[in-house]
Amino acid sequence: MAEREFSFWDKKAETMPRNEIETIQLELLKKQVENALLTPFYKERLTKVGITSPNDIKSLDDLKRIPFTTKHDLREVYPYGLLAVPHSEIVRVHASSGTTGTPTVIYLTAKDVDMAADTMARGLAAAGCNRYDTCQNMMTYGLFTGGMSFHYGAEKLGMTVVPTSSGNTLRQIKFMHDFGTSVTHATPSYMLHLHQAMKESEYKREEFKWRIGISGAEPYSEQLRNKMEQELGIEVYNCYGMSELNGPGVAFECQLRQGMHVWEDRYIMEIINPDTLEPVKDGEEGELVMTILCRDAMPLLRYRTRDLTHVITEPCACGRTHRRIARFTGRTDDMLIINGVNVFPSQIEEVLLKAKGVGANYLIVVDKKGDLDKLTVQVEVTPEVFADDARVLNNLRDTLKSEMQALITINPAIELKEPGSIPQAETKAKRVNDLRPKD
Repeated sequence: MAEREFSFWDKKAETMPRNEIETIQLELLKKQVENALLTPFYKERLTKVGITSPNDIKSLDDLKRIPFTTKHDLREVYPYGLLAVPHSEIVRVHASSGTTGTPTVIYLTAKDVDMAADTMARGLAAAGCNRYDTCQNMMTYGLFTGGMSFHYGAEKLGMTVVPTSSGNTLRQIKFMHDFGTSVTHATPSYMLHLHQAMKESEYKREEFKWRIGISGAEPYSEQLRNKMEQELGIEVYNCYGMSELNGPGVAFECQLRQGMHVWEDRYIMEIINPDTLEPVKDGEEGELVMTILCRDAMPLLRYRTRDLTHVITEPCACGRTHRRIARFTGRTDDMLIINGVNVFPSQIEEVLLKAKGVGANYLIVVDKKGDLDKLTVQVEVTPEVFADDARVLNNLRDTLKSEMQALITINPAIELKEPGSIPQAETKAKRVNDLRPKD
C-alpha cells in the first residue's frame, strides 16, 4: 500500500524539529516583549513583575512571569492602549464580533496582514486546498475577521475566491453551481441551511463540484460534522481562531482531521486550569491561553481565550511537528450554571444529534420559575416526524428528555418544533437564550 501524500504550504516550517520551534518561539517572544513595552498597558504590567527589557526573558519558562491578558483588559484600554506602532503604520482595524458595549479592537500593519494571510494559507493547504480550487467565502465581511482574513489567505494560496459574504442563500447556490465552487467557508449551521435550500433548488447535487467545507466561528460537535459530511457529501474541516489572534487561521486540521495543528512558530500555546490558573499536564483539559508572536501593531501576551480543550500528545502521521489541540468542549464563559449544575450547550447538542428525526436547528432557553432555574430545549424535527403520528413525537420527546437528563443531571423541558419555525441565522447561530434576571 502506497504511503499517503499530504499537502503543505511551507513544509520546512511545518515539519521542523521541536527544538527549532522552541528556539524560534524564544526569539520571537523577546521581540514581542520589547514591542509590548512600547504600549502603556503592557509597560505598566511588565514593569510590576520586573520585566523592563527583552533581556529579562531568558527562557520560555519566563513566560509564566507575565500576567494574563483578558478581553476585559482589551476593553479597558480601548481604543489605543495596546497600540505599539505609530498610527500612520496601521492599515486595517478589526473588532471582535458579538460583543456589547466597548468593543475589543485589533490593529494590523501591512506586514501583520500579510503574516495573517500566510498563516491562513498554511492551514488551507493542510486541509487539502490548492490553487485549482474555487473558494466561496460565506462569512461576513467587515469588522469580523472571519471574512477578510480567510479571503486574503485563500488568495495567498492561489485559490479563486468568490466573496459572496453571508446571506442571500439562493444566490450562494447559483454561484456555487455556475462558478464550480469546490471549497466553501461558512458556519456549520449555515452549511446545513444551505444544504436544505440546495435540495429545494432547481439544481441537482451531482451538478456541483463542492468537495471541502471549512467551518468555524461557532462551536459544533463531531456528531454535527459527521452529519454535515453525510448529508452534503463533502469533507468538513475544523479551524480555530479569533479576532484578537488575527482571525481564523490560528489552528487548522490537516487531512487526517484528528485535532487542529497550532502553528507554534507564530503562537505560544498554554493550557491552564481556569480556576487555579496553573498549567495542566499535556492531555488534561483546561483553558487555552495564547501568546501571539507574529504581530507588530498590537502585541498580545498570555491571552485567556476562555476556550476549553486539551493537547493531543501523540505525533501526527501527516509529519507536522506543531502540536494539536482537540475539538473544544465549550467555553468557560459559555458555561451555563443551572440550579448549581455546570452545563455546556455542546452537551445538549450531543444528545440532539444522536436522535433520529431531529432537525439541525435548536434553541436552549433558560429562565426562572420561582426560585429555581428552568431549562427548556426547543428543537425542530424533520418533516417526516412532524407529519407522523402523535405517538412518534411523544416517544421522541421522552427519549430526548431521559438521555439529556442522564448526561447533564438536569430535568429539561423538551419542545418539539415544526421544521423552519426556529429563526435561522445566516452568520453565527444563536443557540442559547438566557432569560434569567441579571442581578
